[in-house]
Formats: sequence, structure tokens, C-alpha cells
Amino acid sequence: MTWTAADIPDQRGRIAIVTGANGGIGLETALALAGAGAHVVMACRNTAKADEAAAHIRGVRPAASLEVVACDLSSQDATKAAATDIRERHERIDVVIANAGVMAIPRRITDDGWEMQLATNHLGHWTFVAMLLDRMLEVEGSRVVSVTSEFHKAGRIDFDDLHGERRYSRWLAYAQSKLANLLFGSELSRRLLAGQHQTIAGSAHPGYAATELQTVGAKMDGQRLIERVMGVGNRLVAQSAAMGALPTLYAATAPNMVSGMLIGPDGLFDMRGYPEVVVPSKRAQDPTLARRLWRVSEELTGVSFPL
Repeated sequence: MTWTAADIPDQRGRIAIVTGANGGIGLETALALAGAGAHVVMACRNTAKADEAAAHIRGVRPAASLEVVACDLSSQDATKAAATDIRERHERIDVVIANAGVMAIPRRITDDGWEMQLATNHLGHWTFVAMLLDRMLEVEGSRVVSVTSEFHKAGRIDFDDLHGERRYSRWLAYAQSKLANLLFGSELSRRLLAGQHQTIAGSAHPGYAATELQTVGAKMDGQRLIERVMGVGNRLVAQSAAMGALPTLYAATAPNMVSGMLIGPDGLFDMRGYPEVVVPSKRAQDPTLARRLWRVSEELTGVSFPL
């Protein structure tokens, strides 16, 4: 199918929250949803960049309805404060898109004592969604979308060394966090269906899209060669961020989206193209693994879902 942002149904009256909406795929997601009439909450760590992104969206879509909320997903305290802020502003929520993330960075430990990629990409979103979900359960057509990556196929959840204390590989840590995103989405979907709730949970991956995400880790480490190689790949191989956002937008808005689905590009190796249903790795489909990760996430964060 050739589904584009022009196919997004009318979103007027709907409230959509997008984490990491200040750049890349998150910005394109926010732009498209605002263009379709949604009120978009841009939940971002860097509010100055988020304000610039909001100004850009208003320049393209003058009628855009936007608000910026500070949200640092690497910190549980900051994540809880952001969710509390949003709860105080909105009694109902239609869409939460767990998009923000970090990729292949040098090992960093957060104030909570967790490895940065797992903390930001998975545990931060775990707490954020858990605290907002009760605003969604009775809202017809409400959705939670977890943004993952094809790197999930290389991922393993190392429960004995979740935070890379014994051995750390930046790419394997990233793959672990992206597998965690999918396992979270699938287990949330199962629990929502079991409770006969109206909210559906799905996942999306952008393929290979040209954003700053690929070069951040190399910049942090001063690896100029890798940074240049990633830059060349972005220019010659990757699709645009706007195309990369289409699977997320499909998962968030398409009428035929089904809970538990993974949406990705339809091109060769799921790298680029228009949205379609794609098959995750066998590990990502393991319900026992998903349930174990759910329990561990509850234990680590001290946060439970209202299900």
C-alpha cells in the first residue's frame, strides 16, 4: 500500500503526546498530527529546542495547536514530573507516542543507577505511559505507540547484566533497549485486550531514516570517522525523516491498525518505503520474555500499570 501523511484521518479534538518531538522523526510526527488537527503535546528534554521546533511547525501549519512539556526520560523524577504536569493539564488523552531515544552512546549511568540507553528508551517510557494510561482507557480509539528499530533483531535482554556493568557494547545495549520497546508494546497489548479496554498498543519502526540520532554516539566519543560514515549513509542511503515517520503515524491513526501490530517500511530489508505490517524477531514475540521484562520493569521503577 502507499499510505502517506495525507491519509491521516481528521484528528480534530484529539490530544496526542509525542516524546522527543523537537527533531527528526518526532518532529515530523508532531508536524503531521498537528496538520491533521490534533492538539500535540511535545514532551522533550530540551525545551529550548522544542520551542524552536514548535515555531517551525507553526510556520508550516499556522493553525497548529501545540504545547511543550519538559520531559527528561533518563530521569525517573523528571519523567514523573512531566507525566504529572500533563495529567494536570489534560483529563483525557488519545495518543501517546513513545518516540524519544538515544542510540549507541558510550556507557553512561543515570542518577537512578541505570544504563542510559535502557533508562531512556525503555524504563523512562515505561513510567511515562504507566502514569498517563488511566487518561486513555475509556477513550475510544486511544493508542499507545512504541517506536522501536530493526536493531531489535540483534537484541537480547540480559537480565543478569541489564546495565552493562560487566560488559558493555553500545550497539548491543541499543539493540537490547529496542527489543525492550517491542516486548513492552506486545505485553501491554495483551493486558489491554485481556481487560477489554478500548486503548490499543502497537509498535512502529522507521527503517533507515536520516536523523541526528545516528551520529550522536560518535560525536560524544569524538569518533570523527564513524560520524562521517553515518553522515554519508544518511545522505546516500537513508530515506527522509518524514518518510521514516510514516510507520509511527500509521500506527497512531490508521483505522485498520490492530493492537499488537508492528508497522515498518515496505521496501527491501524493511529499510525504506511506505508503511506495512512487518514481522518482529522471534525473541520479540516471546510472551514469557515479555512478562519477565514487565515484572523487572515494575521492580526497577516501582511503577505499576492501572490494568
